[in-house]
Amino acid sequence: MAYSSFTQFLQTLEEAGELHRVATAVDTNLLIAEWADREMKSPHGGKALLFEQPLIDGKVSKFPLAINTMGSEKRMALALRVNSVADLAQEIQLILKAKPPTDLREGWSLFKQGIHLLHARPKHVKSAACQEVVHRCDGDRSDKFSLGDLPILQCWPKDGGRFITLPNVHTRDPETGARNLGMYRMQVYNGLTTGMHWQVHKVGARHGRLYYERNERMPVAVTLGGDPAYTFAATAPLPDGLDEILFAGFLRKKSVELVKCLTNDLEVPADVDFVLEGYVQPGETKPEGPFGDHTGFYTAVEDYPVFHLAAITHRKDAVYPTTIVGIPPMEDFYLGSASVRIFLPVFKMNFPEIVDMALPAEGVFHNLVFVSIRKQFPYQAFKVMHGLWGMGQMMFSKYIVVLDEDCDVHNTSEVLFRLCANTDPKRDSTLITNPSDSLDHAPSVQNVGSHMGLDATRKLPGEGYNRPWPELVRMSAEAKRLVDELQKQRS
Repeated sequence: MAYSSFTQFLQTLEEAGELHRVATAVDTNLLIAEWADREMKSPHGGKALLFEQPLIDGKVSKFPLAINTMGSEKRMALALRVNSVADLAQEIQLILKAKPPTDLREGWSLFKQGIHLLHARPKHVKSAACQEVVHRCDGDRSDKFSLGDLPILQCWPKDGGRFITLPNVHTRDPETGARNLGMYRMQVYNGLTTGMHWQVHKVGARHGRLYYERNERMPVAVTLGGDPAYTFAATAPLPDGLDEILFAGFLRKKSVELVKCLTNDLEVPADVDFVLEGYVQPGETKPEGPFGDHTGFYTAVEDYPVFHLAAITHRKDAVYPTTIVGIPPMEDFYLGSASVRIFLPVFKMNFPEIVDMALPAEGVFHNLVFVSIRKQFPYQAFKVMHGLWGMGQMMFSKYIVVLDEDCDVHNTSEVLFRLCANTDPKRDSTLITNPSDSLDHAPSVQNVGSHMGLDATRKLPGEGYNRPWPELVRMSAEAKRLVDELQKQRS
């Protein structure tokens, strides 16, 4: 069953021994972030934390704060209501196998049809828990409630201020009406305005450009909390045209109930904890940052659109969800890992030789990709590299390492061993120029840079290797069996 509220998800974590309550008053200025950073870097991601008395400028907030709620493999599975994220990958694989696709576009179309079939179409409701309490922030109807009443974190010492770090941002294409759900950090400028950090490659930015061309105010709604499936859907690397709300319905095995906002025509999930209704004025920008980002470095100050708040609505029992990002491993690593596992069948559909794929924590999402293949012909590893660079957000992958099928790509030590042993740098590497992540500070020019592919597979004669390839040293199965028996006898 889907979660009916974020509170229900927290109760599930507590029952599973995955939640630690903090009754002591703790400051939202650096202290909660420091505590959470220690927890995230402890073995297996530590515990989720529920701060019952977060302090804002010395005053206790009326809203508890939850952090690190998806920061482990177990909590990620609990968030998606599965025993393992591999269960969802299996379900997607069954959808794709219903009719073998002839190409990637047809595969995505089939996947979308499968999502539609699995009770994923949203429902529309007239009243909602997320509108139990209403605070107007526009003009004469404004009350004294503002963003300053939410326990928004100052995460790192040199951050430009407080940042909303788990916002689900709802926008709509003004021409087609297609909606988008994305996650873009929001720096709080004051009680009524924030930055909107949608980067040039993001769908939210594209919607913004369309409103700019039309010289129309852009309606925006930001939701916080609710079923964690919404947050996962907002961060998932879905292709254009695949609705995140539909995908969330697929994940939770239940249609998402949508309610219309009070100050604009956007619709949001009815069971979320907070809704920030407002707009972005085309052409209006303001310096945003610095921000201690998932790259492990502070991102520079740049101009970004300004979000204006028109209303805040929330549940009576609302809990404020947040996270911090920084030097890995952090909570976002588990979100990214789950995406890779769930969408692996889609990659395999277009590249049947792929066995497995991993994005290690050290690569902070796009920087490093390990992929194992069943190699059958010369230069097949390069075929896979270039194919992956052409798939959505995989275009940002700075390094792709291709390995043989018997390599465990989730074991970084084994991957590095194969990389060092099996490659001749000149022969087995390739460099391309491709779009790069806007947050990558290494390229000389923002948003474009070089990417490297490394072929760490066994070499074939057709690749210019004319010596016998050596066999990997392994102990015999019989010897392993006998030693196992001896160890059992001793114990």
